[in-house]
Amino acid sequence: MQDILSALDDSECRSILMEISEPMTATELTDACDIPQSTLYRKLDLLSQASLVRELISVGPEGGRITRYERDVSDVTISVGDDEFSITVDRPSTHADERLADMWSKMGDEL
Repeated sequence: MQDILSALDDSECRSILMEISEPMTATELTDACDIPQSTLYRKLDLLSQASLVRELISVGPEGGRITRYERDVSDVTISVGDDEFSITVDRPSTHADERLADMWSKMGDEL
C-alpha cells in the first residue's frame, strides 16, 4: 500500500501514468513528460515497485533490445474504513500471449 501511495503522491509519477496510455520508450517519455532521463528511470522504478507500470521487452529490427513501458493499472480506489485504509487496484485484462511474453521476459531477467 505504501508503494502505491508514494508513487501516486509524486507529480512526475502521475505525469508518466497519464502519458503512457500506449506503450512508450524511455526516450519518448522523457520528451512527452519533460523529465530528465535519469529522473525518469527513478520514477519508472518507483512505479514498477508499486506495480503501476510494467516493462515490455522486445527485439528491435537490428537485433537490439527495446524496452517500452505500459501503464498496468486502470483504476485505483482508496477506501477508509473504521480502523483501516484499503487500496483496490484494477488492472486491464491481458490476453494469454501477453501474459506469456511477460512471463518469458521475467524469466530472462533472472538468468
